[in-house]
Amino acid sequence: MAPRNRFRTAIATAVAVTVTSAGAGTVWALDRYVIPHVEVADVAQYEAQNSAVVSSSDGGATDAVVTGDSYTDGDTSITISTVTTGTGSDTLTYYVAEVTLADATGLRSAFAHNQFGANIIEKTSEIAADHDAVLAINGDYYGFRDTGIVIRNGVVYRDEPARTGLAFYLDGSVRIYDETTTSAQELLDAGVWNTLSFGPALVEDGQAVAGIDQVEVDTNVGNHSIQGEQPRTAVGVIDANHLVFVVVDGRDDGYSRGATLPELAQIMLGLGATTAYNLDGGGSSTLYFDGAVVNQPSNGGERGTSDILYVAG
Repeated sequence: MAPRNRFRTAIATAVAVTVTSAGAGTVWALDRYVIPHVEVADVAQYEAQNSAVVSSSDGGATDAVVTGDSYTDGDTSITISTVTTGTGSDTLTYYVAEVTLADATGLRSAFAHNQFGANIIEKTSEIAADHDAVLAINGDYYGFRDTGIVIRNGVVYRDEPARTGLAFYLDGSVRIYDETTTSAQELLDAGVWNTLSFGPALVEDGQAVAGIDQVEVDTNVGNHSIQGEQPRTAVGVIDANHLVFVVVDGRDDGYSRGATLPELAQIMLGLGATTAYNLDGGGSSTLYFDGAVVNQPSNGGERGTSDILYVAG
């Protein structure tokens, strides 16, 4: 949940001022956090060549019905709602997308600029528009780190186990798992369609996970604590192919203060989630529906991110 754009801007500005005398540390920071490193130049082609699963969601549906806060297309449905609690400085505003999929492959992932690698970013709404998404949320910002298991749309992109992950299976189930006890290939063989690597897990077996008010994720240079009242993005599963996405706005007294992780877990439980997982938040937290950003990102506008989860329209 780091202020990554501000971090990158600060580094780039410092280098511009001291370009003739840049030290090794500055050069390292630019390379690590700013300069794009493309590993897969054409993700669409890569997935077409490597995925053994054919998605049932091809977009371009002719019988879809969209209203201001709902979408239906056969057995796929989406309902958007806004929840506000509290008053004054205690006001909390969050957005809920309840999603029922006709098939698990209807939930897809997409990368910024159709490329996989470090420091490749694009706004959630732009990635969504490029893929004809009717609904999208920001993902796990995989491009800010070089660890984690990354399987997207049935294709392995990275196999560097490091933390607690989330796996979406082809049977419509969603499970929390320990990356360090398995491999990307084993997950793929078991029917995993997508993975996310951020965290922490919020809800398991219908119970809030203990100790999440102490967990930190990626506390390296350029990042800050995920604790406290923050803008948030979370995904949960109610039942097979029945998902719920939550985006919490924050850092705006009187409109929305942001949520703590324990509060987020309770929100997910209240929505019926039996499993729930925290994604990248802060300025990244974005909910997109029917061509527009629904929430109010805390940066005063969208922040670039490396990936999204989406449902094609």
